[in-house]
Amino acid sequence: MKAGETPIPGVLVLEPQVFGDERGFFLESYNKQEMTRVGIKDEFVQDNHSFSARHVLRGLHYQISRPQGKLIRVVCGEIFDVAVDLRRSSPAFAKWHGVKLSGENKRMLWIPKGLAHGFVVLSENAHVLYKTTDFYDPASERTISWNDPDLEIDWQLREEPVISAKDQRGLTFAKAEKFD
Repeated sequence: MKAGETPIPGVLVLEPQVFGDERGFFLESYNKQEMTRVGIKDEFVQDNHSFSARHVLRGLHYQISRPQGKLIRVVCGEIFDVAVDLRRSSPAFAKWHGVKLSGENKRMLWIPKGLAHGFVVLSENAHVLYKTTDFYDPASERTISWNDPDLEIDWQLREEPVISAKDQRGLTFAKAEKFD
């Protein structure tokens, strides 16, 4: 497993070793020893599977009282995945980083606790799998507006995104609850 650092401390782009031949391929998407070796020591408690069509944009989500670390990968399709640093103590506070994840490139993104997460589907559709370090807690869930003018996220959109009613009610970054 290769781990590449990003401009946001703790956020890693992971590239698993892929063993391929004429039959297809094999890869380890999670191996506790390898994750520990690259610095991810958190315990995962829940796996999620999201299916979305082209231009669907989900986020920016986080949980305030039960923050979640997330290990995200795409098994089919392509997304532009975004993490926003909400940790006031971080040198990257209020900064975002995005990376393309796809079934083809097999990259994964590790987003530690204290960040908001969102993605937009670039392909016809996408199956997104992610592991979390805490359980989903609706009372703790918060949403920051995907198009917040202070964050200026370049979502790489070619058309207007499809946004849920809940995500349309996201707060501005300035009004959103943050982490110390």
